[in-house]
Amino acid sequence: MIVIHHNPDCGTSRNVLKIVRDAGYEPVVIEYLKEGWTRPQLLALFAAAGITPREALREKKSPAAELGLLKEGVSDHDILEQMLEHPVLVNRPLVASPKGVALCRPSEKILDLLDQWPDGPYAKEDGELVIDENGNRVT
Repeated sequence: MIVIHHNPDCGTSRNVLKIVRDAGYEPVVIEYLKEGWTRPQLLALFAAAGITPREALREKKSPAAELGLLKEGVSDHDILEQMLEHPVLVNRPLVASPKGVALCRPSEKILDLLDQWPDGPYAKEDGELVIDENGNRVT
């Protein structure tokens, strides 16, 4: 099973969801801006992805600066507390699959979590090639 914590207004998140579906999977889609987060959920996702709350913090197009979260010395605990109150502070998309958990930025990072990929050539919505005509990842 693949689970994507998705923001439909985000191009990267839309690209990841499309790649997953075009690869033949039907993921569980969680619109985290509507659902919100729980502390255990975020802690588990961050631990599995090997990232800290600071590394998962969405800095642009979020209230991170206004909340003082971009300053040096702000603890991961304080960042996590604000993420629970303001779900938009969590960068996206976070994806869980049998192969692991990752913050899929850039969107082609999703390929590391999939056993099968879409047929190539395959491009993101902006036209950037992700998989070439031979089915190889474009780097």
